[in-house]
Parts: sequence; C-alpha cells; structure tokens
Amino acid sequence: MTAATPTRTQAERADQTRARILEAALQEFSAHGLAGARTEQIAEAAGVNKALLYYYFDSKEKLYEAALDMAAGRVRDRSMAVFLREASPGERVLRIALDHFDRIVSQGEFQRIMQQEMMRLHKGESGALPILVKRVFGPIQAMFQAMVREGIASGELIDVDWLQIPLAAMGANVFYFLSAPVWRMVLTFEPLDPEVLIARRKAAIGFLGLALFTDRARGAELAARVLADTPVPDKLDPMIFRRNDEPAK
Repeated sequence: MTAATPTRTQAERADQTRARILEAALQEFSAHGLAGARTEQIAEAAGVNKALLYYYFDSKEKLYEAALDMAAGRVRDRSMAVFLREASPGERVLRIALDHFDRIVSQGEFQRIMQQEMMRLHKGESGALPILVKRVFGPIQAMFQAMVREGIASGELIDVDWLQIPLAAMGANVFYFLSAPVWRMVLTFEPLDPEVLIARRKAAIGFLGLALFTDRARGAELAARVLADTPVPDKLDPMIFRRNDEPAK
C-alpha cells in the first residue's frame, strides 16, 4: 500500500505566495520606483489578485519596505558569509571586493533601488536609506574595519588609514559602473559588454592583490586563487548603468 503524497500546509502555501509577491514587487519597484510602481502589475506578476496583495501587506509602502528588506537581507547575509570565512584578512578583502563587483553586475534590482533611494535623499525626501544603513551598510562597515585593522596589525596588509582599503576595494567598482557613460565615449569598446566585464573583474582583483599586500607576490597568488574558485555570475547585466534605449545582454 503506497503512502499518500503529503500535501502542502496552509502556512507553506501562504509563505510561497508571500515570496512570489515580494519577488514581483522587487522587480516592479526597481524598474519604476515607489511612486511609479503599480500594484496591479505586481499582483499580476505574482499570480494573485490585488485584494490578496493587501491581505499580506497593508499598503504599497509596506510592500516596498518588505521587498527592500528582503533584497537588503540577501546582500547582508552574502557579505557576512565572506567576512566570516576561514581565511586571512587580506584574502577576505579580495573576496569582499569580488563579491561587490559580482553583486553590481548580477543584482541590478538592488542597485537600481539604491540609486532611487539616494535620489530621494538628495531631494530631501524621507526614504528607506537610513534603514538600509542600519540593517546592511553599518554592520558591513564595522566588519570591514575590524578585518582591515587585523590585516594591518599582522603585517599582511600595507599600513595605511583603514578606510582607504575599502575605498580602494569597492570604490573602484562603483566608479567604473557609474562612469560607464563617460567610458563609452572615450574607450574603443563597450564598457558593459560581458567579455569586457569579465576582464575588468579579473583586472580589479589582480590590482588589489598587488596593491594592498606587503608581500606583493603572495597578494598576486591570493588574487589568482580567489578568481579561480569564484565562478563568474551566470547573469552579467548591470542594467542600472545602461542607456535607457539599450537592451539587456
């Protein structure tokens, strides 16, 4: 006698429905912002009716906060996993820099929402950026500072102001992508083409291996190892930095 196939519980179905809504909301909010996003579109993409949308989330604003919290949690958890890895501080710096690069090119939704929140802040509007700082960037900064100070104290990393190292490790990534429209005008190649991004990824980590370590040979060796055991993301589409009329690759 075969056992009956277990059915999903009501709680499991509810969790899955909520997850579908949040994923659809993240896509819609990242594309159109809080003001421009349409709850009808979110409900349709999630495969639910609009009434159910408001059953799980009291308002459009609450849905936005929940979607942003989900995306921010992914970034925080992914970064913390690198910080807590069994490796020297220098190796973890390289892995954090690489993870940051890969996040930019593969998690465009979070990057787009971040840009929207920065614009709201510059306009003097209340937004979610303080929440992001508290939930994500504050803890990441504290971990980065402790890691760099440990690396400097051990003699693995060069003796500089600690903040210069995360600025070098992640600031270069941000500058490259934010400056893509300028690079497009002055370079002889498209700066966001997949093959160009793969080469830039390798060059960025290779440079840090040579620049941040007191033993440059060891730094170069670590950079090569980190690149070798970290696969290139399946999706290379930093959509926020493309021209509005430029299709995704």
